[in-house]
Formats: sequence, C-alpha cells, structure tokens
Amino acid sequence: MWHVVGVSEPEGRVYEALTRRRQATRADLVDDVALSQAQLSRALGRLVERGLANRLPGRPTRYAAAPPDQVATSLIAERERDLLRLRTHADHLAKEIRRRDGSGRHPAELVEVIEGAENLRATLVRLQREARVQIRGLDRGPYLDNPVSGNSEETHQLTDRGLTYRVIYDRSALEIPGRMAEIWRGIQRGERARVASEVPMKMMLSDDRLGLVPVMAEGHLADAAYLVHPSSLLDALSELFEALWDRAVAINRSDAVGRSAAGPLGADHTVEHPDGLSDRDIELIGLLAGGATDDRIARTMGLSVRTVHRQVHRIMAMVGAETRFQAGMEAVRRGWV
Repeated sequence: MWHVVGVSEPEGRVYEALTRRRQATRADLVDDVALSQAQLSRALGRLVERGLANRLPGRPTRYAAAPPDQVATSLIAERERDLLRLRTHADHLAKEIRRRDGSGRHPAELVEVIEGAENLRATLVRLQREARVQIRGLDRGPYLDNPVSGNSEETHQLTDRGLTYRVIYDRSALEIPGRMAEIWRGIQRGERARVASEVPMKMMLSDDRLGLVPVMAEGHLADAAYLVHPSSLLDALSELFEALWDRAVAINRSDAVGRSAAGPLGADHTVEHPDGLSDRDIELIGLLAGGATDDRIARTMGLSVRTVHRQVHRIMAMVGAETRFQAGMEAVRRGWV
C-alpha cells in the first residue's frame, strides 16, 4: 500500500511492524518482517532519513515509528506537489514545442480521449485545480460515482481558493434520494446552481481553457471522455452552457436576485428562515422552483404525496401564488432559498 507514496515494499513492511510495536530494536523486528539483517538495517535507515521513524538514544538502538496518519498526510501532500510540478513542467514543455513548431496544436490534438474511470476522476480533479476563475458544469445522470457523496475537490476550491462554480442540474437529478440536500450543501458553500428540464449532456468547463465531456453510448456512461482544448469546439461548448444558464431556473438566492458571479456568498448574505418555514420547507421550495412534481418531491424527500400536496398548498397560500411553480419562484425572490 505504501508504495503509492514512494515507500518501497520492504520499507513499508518494516514501518508497519514498527508501528504495531511502537518501539523496537532490529532484533525485535527481524522475525516480523522476513528480511535479512542487512535489508532490515537499510530499511530502518531509510525510514529515519524520510522522517517515518526516529532513532532513540541508548543501547541497543531502538526505533519508534511516527504516527501513521501524520505520515500518510505528509507523504500524500508531497506526492501531490510532485505531480503538480510535473504537470507544470509538461505544460511548459508542450508550449515550448508548439512555439518551436510555429504552428500551434495540430487539429488532431485539440480533442483528447481520456479512458478509464481512474483517469477520468484524475482529470476532473485536474480541471478544478487548474482553473483560475470559474468552473462551469452540466450535471445529469448516469453518474460515474455516487452523486450524493459530494465533490470534495469542489468544497476545497470554494472554501480555500474562492473559485466560482456555476452548475446546471437536470431536473431528473432532483429525484435521487439525498441529492437535493447535497446540492443545497454546495449552494451554502457558494456554488451557484440552476435547474433545467432537459440538460443535453454532462460537461465540465475549466475557465475557457479546457472542457471535459463524458462519452455516452446507448444511454450508458462509458469509462471515457473527450478533453477539449482551446478551439472553436470549446467556444461552442461555452456558448451552449451560457444559453442553457440563461434559460435555467435559479434555485439559490444569489442568482434569483441577479447577484454577480464574483464569488461565493459572504456572511452578510445569510438569510434567516421566515417564521413558519423549516429546513424541510426550504428544501421543498427549492424543488418547486425547479419544477418538480408532487410525486418527484415525495420520492426525493421521503414523504407521502398527500403530505407534499398539503405542504405545497400551505406555501402557495403564504406567498399568494396561484401555481406551484410561481410559489417556488416567489419564495426564491423573497430570499427564502
């Protein structure tokens, strides 16, 4: 396992044996790790050099392992820095080659095919980390991973870098149990979200520099995606997103009142729930604003259709609306969601 962060198999074996013993001499460890005395000595020396273990004073020499959670965190961060440096170096090399050729990218290089689920996940993370201003996304099923598990990279980029996220969700995404709650958590962190009745495809745009479009085959998500570089095709994808964004329904207050895309909501934009509205009511209003039916709301929130019908009419009466959709939009206009 430790080899993924640059620790050799023998070193990892010695480190884990030392961790379980807390402190040990070479003699204590030799039977645990099935290595020769020379191999064990080299592994211990290497662990000390890298800070994974400490050599304690006294005779015979004893060793103590650094806490594994701290070690893993440090090694992962080190590996991430190395990978980012490699990415920067590779980008600079590619630019140098293009400048030397004097012809820019060959048309065949403007669209790459990314294959394999792990490569897709790594590319999604890369696009978010390399973005300088904003991430734009089209979200619809099917999904590569559990859509309720959240996007930890988005959380990091929103909270630590203040990157702008604009996402258009297909209305069918609201049917997935727990998904609406996950979307609201993203909104509370600063994501700008809208809902459309029909999102044509899945897509992520990193500024105007890169676009990722997962491959769909016969209604199924393939373990492949098109990575689109700056080109007329990327320009068209950007225009498509903006056209859909203008027609989609805002489900967070910042969009409903025309707030700019400068960044996530600040503390001064916190809105208190009006009297008589619970968190569940707020979630229901968001679904109304997205045009969800009573059946869909009931499935999403785990309620009976009769309960949803009663709650919808109560909210309609509160805002003086004549239609369900009007009630949702009026609640958004008032800043309830």
